[in-house]
Amino acid sequence: MTEELQKGLEGVLVAESELSEIDGDEGRLIYRGYGIEDLAKHASYEEVIYLLWYGELPDAEELDSFTDSMVAERSVAEDILDTVGQLAAADENPMAALRTAVSMLSAFDPDADEPATDEDATLRKGRRITAKIPTILAAFARMRDGDDPVAPREDLSHAANFLYMLNDEEPDDVLAETFDTALVLHADHGLNASTFSAMVTASTLSDLHSAVTSAIGTLKGPLHGGANQDVMQMLKEADDSDRDPIGWVENALEEGRRVSGFGHRVYTVKDPRAEILGERSQELGEAAGTSKWYEYSTKIEEYMLEEKGLAPNVDFYSASTYYQMGIPIDIYTPIFAMSRSAGWIAHAAEYVEDNRLIRPRARYTGPEDQQFVDVDER
Repeated sequence: MTEELQKGLEGVLVAESELSEIDGDEGRLIYRGYGIEDLAKHASYEEVIYLLWYGELPDAEELDSFTDSMVAERSVAEDILDTVGQLAAADENPMAALRTAVSMLSAFDPDADEPATDEDATLRKGRRITAKIPTILAAFARMRDGDDPVAPREDLSHAANFLYMLNDEEPDDVLAETFDTALVLHADHGLNASTFSAMVTASTLSDLHSAVTSAIGTLKGPLHGGANQDVMQMLKEADDSDRDPIGWVENALEEGRRVSGFGHRVYTVKDPRAEILGERSQELGEAAGTSKWYEYSTKIEEYMLEEKGLAPNVDFYSASTYYQMGIPIDIYTPIFAMSRSAGWIAHAAEYVEDNRLIRPRARYTGPEDQQFVDVDER
């Protein structure tokens, strides 16, 4: 009997996890039992990291201690910053630059050679990786523009500190809170492609830096992490055209182009993260005195739902949210990685607790019974 092929492993159950659950039909996402709506409204990104890594929300003392430990790891070795500067000067893709720099972090990590089965060491490494990614990313963005990196501060949250390092200006409360919410929303999302990539690497008992590097490389692909950039480029193209947003979308579809930010492999209804980020996009527009990008987005959303039966995913509204915060478009996907590192690390650590090497099979469809011919007779 021929086994049924599950292309892309779709629907194949390969692991159990206590970290996050997605109900695609109901549009529901939870982290360790907490609804994403509650976490986005009430929890900081630091609290969510703690929740994912340690299994429960921290009390005030635990949160202060954990935050202090993260803050202490924000600085990045000069050798790594020098490499980041070289990559920036070479106009490297931001995700490729981040992938290279994260891989380099292992050379400066005192726990780098500790075994993958040592959970405490894994989480210490995870803390350093998560704390340093914003510093690396902000430095890359500034150095490619000819500016000096901005050193991290100790008195700002994870979200606010990144915006400060990126712009050399402390963000106001609205920007900092909005960006913190975006990080919370992207922190984990079940067994997506990049998380699975991290788990495959971790299942070999390789080091955590390798697992996160694998995940970054996977997220770099346009079918996984690049849609938020595509959405903003689409909105800008529509704005630059002589059509209204609906007319632009109709024309794009007639030309066979894809409208980015719609549809999802899991959700059959609107992504709950898109709902939350849509509200943040609207708030930013109102605060700035123009809601153009939010209004464009809602018009396109209504059209795509009515005409194509497609609902927006998280990338659709993260685009206009980030753009209104002054974040460069090609930094959107690295920001995704900056947030998702918390989930990658949590899944890698969880899987190794009851580890089994991930080793699927492929059905062979090539030729049979080939006869070898010596090179001189071919």
